[in-house]
Amino acid sequence: MRVLVADGGRSAGRMKAILEPRNCRVELAETGEEALEFAKLYDFDIAILDMDLAQTDGDEVLKRMRASGNGTPVLVLSATNDRQARIRMLVAGADDVLVKPLDEEEFVARVQAIVRRSKGHATSVIRTGRMTIDISRRAVEIDGKPLSVSPKEYGILELLSLRRGRALTKEMFLDHLYGGMDEPEQKIIDVFICKLRRKITKLTDDFDAIETVWGHGYKLREPAGAAGGLAEDTDAFEGENGFRPSGAAAQRPAGLSELDLLLLQLFR
Repeated sequence: MRVLVADGGRSAGRMKAILEPRNCRVELAETGEEALEFAKLYDFDIAILDMDLAQTDGDEVLKRMRASGNGTPVLVLSATNDRQARIRMLVAGADDVLVKPLDEEEFVARVQAIVRRSKGHATSVIRTGRMTIDISRRAVEIDGKPLSVSPKEYGILELLSLRRGRALTKEMFLDHLYGGMDEPEQKIIDVFICKLRRKITKLTDDFDAIETVWGHGYKLREPAGAAGGLAEDTDAFEGENGFRPSGAAAQRPAGLSELDLLLLQLFR
């Protein structure tokens, strides 16, 4: 998750320290103008704006973001419990207002709730077929059984669940997992997906939980009907003669060797 924190005070460093261990890539802006530049350059999952920014205050930053068509969810921070100011920010387009000093648990819960709602999810639990992801606990279950995943594997499943139904590119996964810091080659995403498919197969005997959208990336399969499940899909890959790979051949993306798979151990 990519987060813009626009705060020129001490709270900025504290928010970064809170969010980064929770798989967030945080960009810090000390002034309102810097925040607006960041908002133009990057696609953020949420922006956290302090009302008392230098040069251009949070009120004006929010108005200019919305006027430009930027729909990034915004959490506003206020140093005073001013009812009229809170109402003004909400009317201007803020998704929530939080009064300082920050309580860590409440701050994280509000950030998660805003991002969830912006992606169309009412609760912290997201179900896709037989797979359930609990964002608040960072836990994955299939058919009620826990799926053991590494932090990077969880990050992939979280992004796939939050943007369910969309084919996500390898660039999007790299940005979510590494946030532009020491990013490995794109092939590592194929490696992570391969490992996840193997783990899911062991638990469910269903290889098709994560679908390859050729030329685009990967997405989670939606259930085929009301019964749910990690459903079969008529768009699933078939070879030139209609042969659908299975076993080890199906679990290894094209172009990956056993050496490539070992690379995963370096990037867990």
